[in-house]
Amino acid sequence: MKARSFQDRLNDPVLRYVHQDYPRILCTDTVAEALHRVQHSQITSRIVYFYVVDAEDRLCGVLPTRQLLLRAPHTPVAELMIRKVISLPQTATLLEALELFMFHRLLAFPVVDEKGRILGIIDVDLFTKELTDLAQVEESDDIFQILGVHLRELREANLLGAFIGRLPWLLCNIGGGLACAMLGALFQQTLDRMVVLALFIPVVLALAESVSMQSLSLTLPVHEPWRMSWPKWFGLLRQEGMVGAMLGTTSGAIVAAVAWAWQWSGRLALTLLASIGLSVAWAAMLGLSMPIALRALQRDPKVASGPVSLALVDVTTLVLYLALASWFFT
Repeated sequence: MKARSFQDRLNDPVLRYVHQDYPRILCTDTVAEALHRVQHSQITSRIVYFYVVDAEDRLCGVLPTRQLLLRAPHTPVAELMIRKVISLPQTATLLEALELFMFHRLLAFPVVDEKGRILGIIDVDLFTKELTDLAQVEESDDIFQILGVHLRELREANLLGAFIGRLPWLLCNIGGGLACAMLGALFQQTLDRMVVLALFIPVVLALAESVSMQSLSLTLPVHEPWRMSWPKWFGLLRQEGMVGAMLGTTSGAIVAAVAWAWQWSGRLALTLLASIGLSVAWAAMLGLSMPIALRALQRDPKVASGPVSLALVDVTTLVLYLALASWFFT
């Protein structure tokens, strides 16, 4: 039977590749008890991180080696451990594990079930053994550089595959551009009556696009969409919407002031202030939501988020700008 290649195994459940040979420390331990526990754990693999669990094996935190070795023996582990631990859900795939290594540049991740119980550890050695001899790589940055190159090669396995994978999302830009042209035709009377409105279309679109891409770039590497809960998403959406509203109001006020000083038109200034403020807030929330939505649809957010977000931002921003202009100038 032919052995499966590394690429063929990328969609395998990550649970197939975890190991149990790692040090467990109880959250009720002191430093002295934790050291004693590690010394008698009979671990044969290299120790990367010290994971802290409770009596039911639920992951509570990770204990830095420096803290374990240098703190007083009577110090409780619970006071020293880092409680925010980046982990993988048991439903994750090997490809998602590879992406997480690239995003966070850690050497190992715990895999947990829905109750937070630790099921095992996935180590970066799993990938380095597939890609290169780890003994030849002295710096951790070199490891992640190799992983990044290989991940890109896996996503673009051949010329035709890379072309087919990217073209549909570029069609979003084409569709968005054509839609904007049609919108211009629909609002032609408004533009003919106030030609100066057309002069500000590029700056209105550019501001919304820029904020959308900023939100997008901040979301992709930080938040794992497969772990995003509704309360967390709403909280992030509210925060990003408020930031976008502040950015939009400030930017809109600057552009409106310039337009008023240039054209002496209060209606034009009000149109720019309202449209930029609203469109930038909307663009920020859209940029945050797009990677999460695409991940839910089983699409690659790093390839598709940009084109889809820009197309939607352009169309909605132009609709808002021209609609407000029609209302203010009637």
